[in-house]
Amino acid sequence: MTLPATGLTAPPPPTEPEHSVLSEEYENTPVPLSARRSLLSNVLVWMGFPMILTCAVSGGLIVAALGLAHGALAILVGNLVLFAYTGLIGIVSTRHGLNFRLQSALTFGAKGSTIITGSMATIVVGWFAVQVALTGESMADAFDVNVVVVTVVAGLLYTGFTVLGVKALTLIGYVSIPLFLVFGLWAAIDATTSAGWSAVSSYDGDGSLTFGFAVTMVIALFVDGGTMTGDFNRWAKNTRHSLISTAGAFPFANTVSMLLGGLITAATASATDANFFGRFADQGGLLAVLAILLLFMNLGSVCAHNLYLSAVGWASLTRRSMQLAATVIGVLGIAIAISGAWNHFSTWLSLLGVLVPSLGAVMIVDQLVVRRTECAVVASGYRVHAFAGWALGSACAGLAEAFAPQLSTAVVGMVAGAAAYLVVHRLFSGDGGPWPPPAA
Repeated sequence: MTLPATGLTAPPPPTEPEHSVLSEEYENTPVPLSARRSLLSNVLVWMGFPMILTCAVSGGLIVAALGLAHGALAILVGNLVLFAYTGLIGIVSTRHGLNFRLQSALTFGAKGSTIITGSMATIVVGWFAVQVALTGESMADAFDVNVVVVTVVAGLLYTGFTVLGVKALTLIGYVSIPLFLVFGLWAAIDATTSAGWSAVSSYDGDGSLTFGFAVTMVIALFVDGGTMTGDFNRWAKNTRHSLISTAGAFPFANTVSMLLGGLITAATASATDANFFGRFADQGGLLAVLAILLLFMNLGSVCAHNLYLSAVGWASLTRRSMQLAATVIGVLGIAIAISGAWNHFSTWLSLLGVLVPSLGAVMIVDQLVVRRTECAVVASGYRVHAFAGWALGSACAGLAEAFAPQLSTAVVGMVAGAAAYLVVHRLFSGDGGPWPPPAA
């Protein structure tokens, strides 16, 4: 089978045994149309990614800094940028069923995609570790249990679930999304009713963040997973389904999650209260049991998503199965979680906001604007023009981080990366700049 828009040659897709527990994940081949999943399945996968307690806490931090009105605006702007970013990246992956490694090879070259995929697949392990650590710390704070034991147990549960593949991400969405909405709305309504809407709506933050940094904070939460959109959107039947699915996450699910946390913060004047797990865990009885279910299903969902992205990437690079890669990486992620990953959360967001957005911007401009049909040829080595665009965009983002904190580092990186790639590509050659050059 030859893909008309990629030039990649792949063997016939493997068949999945009927009633198999483990699904075929197409780690090294495009997903055929016959294996694509329903719109509902894709929407649940995407909505289950950001509808989590971590996003509620992040929304609370933004509102605590900017106040409710400006905080809500920053949340909305960041999510609209995320929708444009992930939606555009998802177009090519959906058209041809390409995972992130296969799609990145179009822009960065066959060998270049190894660097890109390895970097991104490693970055998302950090997110897995952060969420596993948060599970253990939340349980320890609420019930005075051993944080290490809970962290290990949670990590093993999340890893085992991820091994089931993309269908597991759909299944967990059926449970985690309604649980989050019920408890989140309950907590927000209770908090705002107690404080009074007048006090909530007029809440002013402490000014500890700039508007631009808050927008970057929103984008950085999912810019790495959003750059690897292909690993999810290759399962969509068409580009319309792809765009609807990503819209289910950005702006809808992530905006709802962050605004619920923001409302609770505005009502209580404490960003800590945005983690509403503790509010219900403290009630004891059935509510405490349901709160534990919420915590594990909720953080288990985002852990499974990040571990799946990492596992697909490394499985594709090593020519192993996604299931084996998920098992090995899951154990590594648990070890990182125990080491105290949660303590470096803000540093992690800043790093992602500088390094990742320009990478995705280069892919978007290359595949949808600059080369389009020419991008059918995958360079055997490295496309230096693409790497130059990524490097220059990241450098501009770093400068904005250091000298222009009022700007959004992530948006600067996207714009600068796209512009740099356009200039480099048009100035130096029309062949895409493969390296090493073809033999004479």
